[in-house]
Amino acid sequence: MSKRITESQIITTLKEAESGMMVKDVCRKYRIANATFYNVTGKIWWYETPDISCLRELLEEKNRRIKQIYANFLDEVRELTAD
Repeated sequence: MSKRITESQIITTLKEAESGMMVKDVCRKYRIANATFYNVTGKIWWYETPDISCLRELLEEKNRRIKQIYANFLDEVRELTAD
């Protein structure tokens, strides 16, 4: 069973890889697969941003708005199907 890589571990591994350490050595050190490393780096292009919490807040706000839109949509569908 695989473990989840933590946010701090992601940032640390990326910084070490950028500093010149070979990716395979970084992956071995943190016991993650090379594929996991590359998948994560491809998904989080924002890791260089100094204020990650700000990005997290923006994403959470966007997620709240999407959930609200979805809830409104479901209400409209229920109203239309109830008639």
